[in-house]
Parts: sequence; structure tokens; C-alpha cells
Amino acid sequence: MAEQKLNLGTFLRGSREQRSLTLRAVEKATGVSNAYLSQVESGKIRQPSPLVLHKLAQLYEMPYTLLLEKAGYPAAMSESSSGQPVVVDSRLGPISSDEESELKRYLEFLRSRRGRKEGE
Repeated sequence: MAEQKLNLGTFLRGSREQRSLTLRAVEKATGVSNAYLSQVESGKIRQPSPLVLHKLAQLYEMPYTLLLEKAGYPAAMSESSSGQPVVVDSRLGPISSDEESELKRYLEFLRSRRGRKEGE
């Protein structure tokens, strides 16, 4: 029997229930309102923002790219062996390896700032 492909909402609901989490618990952990999460799980919202998907991927301990794919976002491409630019996000377009390094450093900076604020 072929494996049935779950839509994003059904997949997220199953992931949440598997962890015995309520919508309110997910809201508390991610900052995403339980009403919004309910609409995503019910399929009323089919393409939540990548930021929401990232928060859920972290909480549910699953690959972020999996949720992006299930939501219909283009998958991030890795650098090709020919040295062609990488597409990190469809909104950014191709970036060079130098730009990728700078983006990584800036992201590390932002995450370190966020970590300090949470600990204060």
C-alpha cells in the first residue's frame, strides 16, 4: 500500500499530539497564538510564514526544510559542485559563497543577542 502524503496541517497536528502538547503549550513555547496554530492545523491557513514553520520545526525537533516543503515553499538548494550560487530563500535569490558566509555570521550574531536577552 502506498504511503499517504499528509498535508501540513494534519502533519503538524499529529506531531503536536505525538508529543502530548496542547495548542496553548505550543503557543507558550513558540509565541505563535493558539488560534493561528489551530487554523494551520485545520488547513484554513495552508502556507504559514517560514518563521512560524521554523519555530514549530525547532519545538517538534524535525527538519525545517520538511515543513517548508509541506507548506509549498521552494526547498533551499545547496551549493553545487560547479560553484554556482546558492539559493537560500526564494525571496533572496542566488547568493555568492562570500554572501553566505556573511549571512551565517550575522545570523550567529542575532542568535547570540537573542540568547543574552532571554537570560537577562
